[in-house]
Amino acid sequence: MAKSIKVQPKKRGRPATGKDPLVGARFPQDLIDAIDAWAAKAGDDVSRSEAIRRLVEIGLKAKGGKR
Repeated sequence: MAKSIKVQPKKRGRPATGKDPLVGARFPQDLIDAIDAWAAKAGDDVSRSEAIRRLVEIGLKAKGGKR
């Protein structure tokens, strides 16, 4: 007699992508406009998400006194 085929139950939810975790944030409209303006000046067809990542990196690298 042949072995019966085992059925694997489906996993729930979206599969893991292995990428960096998502961090959501809300910004006031005037700050969004400033980010979009900065992205336009940066060129290279920078998206808003990429602009925010770059601005955060610049802010973290900036030297200054503690608040």
